[in-house]
Amino acid sequence: MSGNSVLKRIDWLSVLFYFTLVLIGWLNIYSSTVTEAEPQIFNFNALHGKQLFFAGASIIAIMLVLALEVNFYERFSSLFYLIAMVILLGLYPFGKTIAGATSWYDLGFFNLQPSELAKVATALALAKYLSDIQTDIKRRKDQLYAILILLIPAILIIPQPDPGSALVFFALIFVIFREGLPLYYLGILFLVILIFVATLKFGTLWLTISLALFTTIFFLIKRKKFKVPIIPFASALVAIVLFSLSVNFVFNNVFEQRHRDRFSLWLRLEKDPKKLEQIRKTIGYNTYQSEKAIESGGLIGKGFLEGTRTKGDFVPEQHSDYIFSTIGEEWGFLGTSLVVLTFTFLFLRLIHLAERQKNPFSRMYGYGVVSILFIHFLINVGMVIGILPTIGIPLPFMSYGGSGLLFFTILLFIFLRLDANRLKESF
Repeated sequence: MSGNSVLKRIDWLSVLFYFTLVLIGWLNIYSSTVTEAEPQIFNFNALHGKQLFFAGASIIAIMLVLALEVNFYERFSSLFYLIAMVILLGLYPFGKTIAGATSWYDLGFFNLQPSELAKVATALALAKYLSDIQTDIKRRKDQLYAILILLIPAILIIPQPDPGSALVFFALIFVIFREGLPLYYLGILFLVILIFVATLKFGTLWLTISLALFTTIFFLIKRKKFKVPIIPFASALVAIVLFSLSVNFVFNNVFEQRHRDRFSLWLRLEKDPKKLEQIRKTIGYNTYQSEKAIESGGLIGKGFLEGTRTKGDFVPEQHSDYIFSTIGEEWGFLGTSLVVLTFTFLFLRLIHLAERQKNPFSRMYGYGVVSILFIHFLINVGMVIGILPTIGIPLPFMSYGGSGLLFFTILLFIFLRLDANRLKESF
């Protein structure tokens, strides 16, 4: 397909949403990093100048993605995945440590974070595997292989340590559910999360008492015709209690202190007021200041470049993970609503495009794109406004970071390239 033909058939509505988010992101990066001494827009030594450079690089990447033949992505998806895993392994001997995490390669002119590349490669590899004619997701063996595709990069990333990036890969499990994985797996997943949180909050004893009460009430009110398999039911209860007993061990011995502090703050686990205040001043400081910045913005915000907390550097890392707080302070509720609605429309548009794909690989990859972007959006915004624990993952297309912007762009435009090919085949 020629370049002009691709541009005619690309979904320009999705492109509009993309550039809107990139522009809003850059404006707020500029606002949170510019100084009176260096106000120039094209100062490439400043963070806003570097992000502008990355935006230009992303446009070049878009052109390359659209120029390649559409079969290229499906044909070489397994190779991309293998290369991405090798690059992740290479971090351990050759990676650069920043803020306690060995997650980057120092390339001189910028730091490359290969976990962002791995997200694109994993979405492609999963779509390739699930769309294979020999794959039947109803079979346990194929289910295991599909989940392994997600587990391998997560296992390589967790020890860096970067649990936030590792968590993103598990969002791709929704692609597997879309293609027929039994829903009881999803129920088990949510049950595990619920038990983990409930155990931390209330303890195993109260969880066991609640299960006993639930079981008693259930058998008292159930109808005689309703048969309950006693052995599986009892085994499930025992498994829940055993898992609950392991939660505290995992929490105290596997999680790092900073992760424990974040959960303690989020779930209000710490009862000592002095210790709780200390956590708020250290681990919880970013979230507290972020909430205050958003709250101070009111309905319409203080105005572009007028955010007092933004200018005073009250919120650390405000240009990256906490960029949403800059929007809240300077653009107010209307500005944050614009961002949320733009993301929402983009997600809905991508789901619509995915559903109309005739090629299974394109459909599955499209759902992979939505899963990755949505989990980033959900966790980042939830973290910034204080309803989720601080994990540390960027807001797609908006947070500062060359690797993030570049590979989120590639992730999205590969799918738009696949969709443009569908339109070609329909003529």
